[in-house]
Amino acid sequence: MQKICVLGLGYIGLPTASLLATKGFKVHGVDVNAQTVETINRGNNHIHEPDLDVLVKSAFRSGNLVAALEPAPADVFILAVPTPLKEGHLPDITYIKAATRAIAPYLAPGNLVILESTIPLGTTEKVADWLSELRPDLIIPPINEHGRTVDNDKAQIFIAHCPERVLPGQILKELIDNDRIIGGIDQSSARTAQLFYERFVKGNILLTNARTAELCKLVENAFRDVNIAFANELSLICEKLDINVWELIDLANRHPRVNILQPGPGVGGHCIAIDPWFIVNSAPDEARLIRTAREVNDHKPQFVVTKIREKAARFKKPVIACLGLTFKADTDDLRESPAVEIVRQLAIKQAGHILAVEPYIGTLPATLVNFGNVQLADLKTALQRADLMVLLVNHRAFYDIGRELLNEKVVIDTRGIWR
Repeated sequence: MQKICVLGLGYIGLPTASLLATKGFKVHGVDVNAQTVETINRGNNHIHEPDLDVLVKSAFRSGNLVAALEPAPADVFILAVPTPLKEGHLPDITYIKAATRAIAPYLAPGNLVILESTIPLGTTEKVADWLSELRPDLIIPPINEHGRTVDNDKAQIFIAHCPERVLPGQILKELIDNDRIIGGIDQSSARTAQLFYERFVKGNILLTNARTAELCKLVENAFRDVNIAFANELSLICEKLDINVWELIDLANRHPRVNILQPGPGVGGHCIAIDPWFIVNSAPDEARLIRTAREVNDHKPQFVVTKIREKAARFKKPVIACLGLTFKADTDDLRESPAVEIVRQLAIKQAGHILAVEPYIGTLPATLVNFGNVQLADLKTALQRADLMVLLVNHRAFYDIGRELLNEKVVIDTRGIWR
């Protein structure tokens, strides 16, 4: 297991590929974006993540990392491609299927196929089925009529799900230190994947079956989503009752067995905003709390938009500064960002002229570029021109804004840093 092929060079695939390359593996990275491939083959990084630029450059200079548009023969194939939602909150595994088809011609006996993408229940089994159809010359671990795997000592291809469990901003550390869950399509696949991860992971490696590993990842994110929904619902209640939600949570958390999370303008990112729907899709009648939490968090951006519009209506030609566009503080990650959606809705509803202040990006997101009433601005310009200051993301740069600069402005703080 020395040659590795990583499909998807995004927020998980690129750090994984670069880490493996610096550990001595020969890594062939694959991405459908030609610009991404070109950037990496110059030794550069296309993602904002602490120290990733140094790691990519080191991996490139070692000669162990090469990027391409197509796969190549390898010992281990890692699928780290997106799994978004379709209309109706339905899981979209199109990219998983495309990646499976892409690697099928390159598979050889003894190869290990690992899905690191977050996936709906049963996807690992689907990959096994697809490979069985695409490569009838190879023996794929069989699955019985109950959806459970049957060990086959003669299985020539090993298939496992090992979901990523990293936090943006700490990816490089957590790739190594975090415990990993490995769900094999059969026991031999799980053990083979364990041998691979043991070579670079310091955390514990825990083996289970594929379906349990799939649900484990989804449950981890649904747990966070439910707890954030509780905090966001508290913020709605406090708004109605004229109570400071931040003070309330601080006081409640003084109880030794209470740990309420912080409310915000909504929930974003590639995991928490999406993964709970995978559980709802698998068990719609049973996942009632998980569904409700998603609905609470999905509603929060609209609540913020309504509040901003009410405040903006006081001005003849309001200028609204929206501070932050990313889904998480101090990253450039815009995926499923509630801040972007809030700005988009304000633009659609012509709430005013919007100054979007986002220190981690250089151009407006694609969903905002066609609005004439939205422009990217720096913080100084926003403080000079805005009638309303709306804090959407708690970037470090916004903590240092002097209170005296906000005295004559309408302030809406969705993160509680100016309380």
